[in-house]
Amino acid sequence: MKSSTCIGISSMKPCCRFLVSYRSPSIFGFSPPKMSRSGIRNLSKSLSKAVDRRRLHSCKHSRSQIVGYKCVADPNRRAFSVSDSSWGQSRVFSDSFRVDKGRSRGVLVIPRVASDFRNHSTSVEHHVNEKNFERIYIQGGLNVKPLVIERIETGDGLVKEDNTGINVSESDVNTNNVGGSNLTEPRIEREVSEIEKEAWNILRGAVVSYCGNPVGTVAANDPADRQPLNYDQIFIRDFVPSALAFLLNGEAEIVKNFLLHTLQLQSWEKTVDCYSPGQGLMPASFKVRTVPRDGSPEAFEEVLDPDFGESAIGRVAPVDSGLWWIILLRAYGKITGDYSLQDRVDVQTGIRLILNLCLTDGFDMFPSLLVTDGSCMIDRRMGIHGHPLEIQALFYSALRCSREMLTVNDATKNLVAAINNRLSALSFHIREYYWVDIKKINEIYRYNTEEYSTDAINKFNIYPDQIPSWLVDWVPDEGGYFIGNLQPAHMDFRFFTLGNLWAIVSSLGTPKQNKDVLDLIEAKWDDLVANMPLKIIYPALESDEWRIITGSDPKNTPWSYHNGGSWPTLLWQFTLACIKMGKPELAQRAVALAEERLEVDQWPEYYDTRSGRFIGKQSRLYQTWTVAGFLTSKMLLQNPEKASLLFWEEDYELLETCVCGLSKNGRRKCSRLGPTS
Repeated sequence: MKSSTCIGISSMKPCCRFLVSYRSPSIFGFSPPKMSRSGIRNLSKSLSKAVDRRRLHSCKHSRSQIVGYKCVADPNRRAFSVSDSSWGQSRVFSDSFRVDKGRSRGVLVIPRVASDFRNHSTSVEHHVNEKNFERIYIQGGLNVKPLVIERIETGDGLVKEDNTGINVSESDVNTNNVGGSNLTEPRIEREVSEIEKEAWNILRGAVVSYCGNPVGTVAANDPADRQPLNYDQIFIRDFVPSALAFLLNGEAEIVKNFLLHTLQLQSWEKTVDCYSPGQGLMPASFKVRTVPRDGSPEAFEEVLDPDFGESAIGRVAPVDSGLWWIILLRAYGKITGDYSLQDRVDVQTGIRLILNLCLTDGFDMFPSLLVTDGSCMIDRRMGIHGHPLEIQALFYSALRCSREMLTVNDATKNLVAAINNRLSALSFHIREYYWVDIKKINEIYRYNTEEYSTDAINKFNIYPDQIPSWLVDWVPDEGGYFIGNLQPAHMDFRFFTLGNLWAIVSSLGTPKQNKDVLDLIEAKWDDLVANMPLKIIYPALESDEWRIITGSDPKNTPWSYHNGGSWPTLLWQFTLACIKMGKPELAQRAVALAEERLEVDQWPEYYDTRSGRFIGKQSRLYQTWTVAGFLTSKMLLQNPEKASLLFWEEDYELLETCVCGLSKNGRRKCSRLGPTS
């Protein structure tokens, strides 16, 4: 294929088709413009050459409008063409899509963008159909051999690197675009304990291959489990700690494959009861299935079968999947130094689709995301519908990631402005209204209610009787935390561990608040950690509360599963937060506790009872993210400089931004000018 016609970008080896339904012939949901006859002839010749090389696979687009006949496309070899008004004269991307090799990834280079669109709205709904991306199409591309890294485990417990397997042919690689192809640094030799060796064996045993390439890890790999349900699938949120373990160990191929395959699954149409959710929705999970090829009983092929929530318990869309995908994409670039993946046009489009879905205008008055129950890690009914802290913290993190990774040009400047506005509003909202400590609780205890005024102190009309009796004696004099949820006349005072840890990691909280969260965890160690780190929620719902809020869920009984169970996978996020706040000894203490039991207990998914003494009654063994969370924690503690690549510091310039347009004078005043705490 001539370089003057398209840009070839290699992602992985040839793979098979996706088991998905769709209406649009384009992977991004846009209908490509009609091609001239000369363009069709050129493209047909290119496809014929590709067939001769026997490089085509069975990823079929049955109603392609690009070439006029049934097209066999290769998602491994992507070529993107942006054309002018004449489709007979395709050209390479203009400066708006050029990768800036001199750009520093450690510093945010975001130009000052006008933020007066839609009267300072943070929505980008009316900018969804930008014309620049409507001309993108996908076809076969160049063949670039992947970087092969051999891993050798020596008998003395050391992990060594063998680079003799690297085989890249100059004839197959565009040498002008290999600046970011250096995937990882050579792995440093380090001594590995016996429990780490076993953990690595379990993690590698959970790897799923798709047409010969690793694409993820199953949720659990218990050989004694005869009814795996959906634990034999690859979940986006579950794979994140596995991905970090592989990246920190110098193995980037599986993570890159995962990011690209889930990206391809993102844009296909999803339908539940004749209704299709937004285009940017990422699947909760996917599975590799083997099916007969074109109805033939002798020939078989592998397909990817995604689940967007249509098969999940409760049929809830996974709101957190897209947020985790963006967070992992940034981590991949930070750890490997390969920023070319972020700069790809299909990846940039994927980021935009997710953000468009999150930033669309609705009926809500708050900058936080409004979601249903069960839309995140807590995927069953637990009373978190509304504005749960976990979603807000991941949303804030994904916005900060996107702010770093988005290519800024005329097509994205409105989106960048929307991100800046939402970041500013969301950080103020969470810091001001979600934070509680002993002083704030006393203030709520003395609240006046039914205040009808723009200057009201009790803005959400919280009734003091909502303060639970356990909270008064539980909150220490030093320390505090972010509550689990906030809605009109409702504050969920439960401690949600994941949301509080990500508030620290992303700097959603102030430096003082972040320190106080860790101080509270240390002060309440026996409640939140006890025999196994860490409680997903504290305290558990019991008696009538359990019956009313969970619907008498037999899996979420008090101090079990999501209702106060202890989840070892939270260990890596706790470690990251501790390293950021200069308290690695806290993380080491928690890791040591887990190390005593996880191997003996066969790596359970979660633990039951108030102190986490029992293996969960329905807990899967050999749970992959339990294993990966432990390995990631160990590697972060051994290489704390790597942890600094995964968290964010306070952005003081962002905090100064306020686009509400309200001043000190007049009937309406900006709430930032007189915060109550």
